[in-house]
Amino acid sequence: MSTSERKGWRSSPLAKRLPLLVLVAVGLWLWQVTGTPERELVLQPTGPGWEAARALDLQVVDAEGTVLKREERFFSHGAPPELTFKVDLPEGSFRALIFVKLADREPRVRLEEPLTVGEERYIVRQLQLPPATR
Repeated sequence: MSTSERKGWRSSPLAKRLPLLVLVAVGLWLWQVTGTPERELVLQPTGPGWEAARALDLQVVDAEGTVLKREERFFSHGAPPELTFKVDLPEGSFRALIFVKLADREPRVRLEEPLTVGEERYIVRQLQLPPATR
């Protein structure tokens, strides 16, 4: 390789942009690795009473009681067998507060589920309604 060929390589537009491209790639990788991972919280209504469900209000709260995620779902003919919610949660302990509006009851039924989040992407919880009181 002659000296003029080396100078030509170093003065090419790609070689001039290579350090910037490497920095952008490393930055994107760090952003992806250090960001809060998106997880899927899967609620599976089981047991009697869910056919009367008309609405479900999910709230995920941290130890201080701060609401990190809130989402409502409405149903015309009862809850489906599985409800999936996308949540951005780091590893740790949280609580899922679930308020269910039933067709024949005025106050919403409150359910509480502890959530211990590890490295897994999917968090699956089975929900049962408390027995109806008269």
